[in-house]
Amino acid sequence: QVQLVESGGGLVQPGGSLRLSCAASVINFSIYTMAWYRQAPGKQRDLVATITSTGSTNYADSVKGRFTISRINAGKMVYLQMNSLKPEDTAIYYCNARPVTNKNTYWGQGTQVTVSS
Repeated sequence: QVQLVESGGGLVQPGGSLRLSCAASVINFSIYTMAWYRQAPGKQRDLVATITSTGSTNYADSVKGRFTISRINAGKMVYLQMNSLKPEDTAIYYCNARPVTNKNTYWGQGTQVTVSS
């Protein structure tokens, strides 16, 4: 059973920073591609960033240059460093895990990020 637990959300002013963390309870973390998604009220869940087991990253255009995804395989952790936050970044942020060996996908419970003055 795969469990993902996010933390680090909160209220921040525009221009501020937050770092989200995702702790994964999995047997072999290194085979998972990890990702962060977000969902704003009334909108669909969108991909924010991905990182493969070897560290290759990809970002949505809206966050390029502001957000950085990283992982520590030994600690089974994934992070999302968010800088220069904007009100439109307000959403629930979800951690996602997909093993390279099959088509399963797993989600955390989400953490709220609110950017407001």
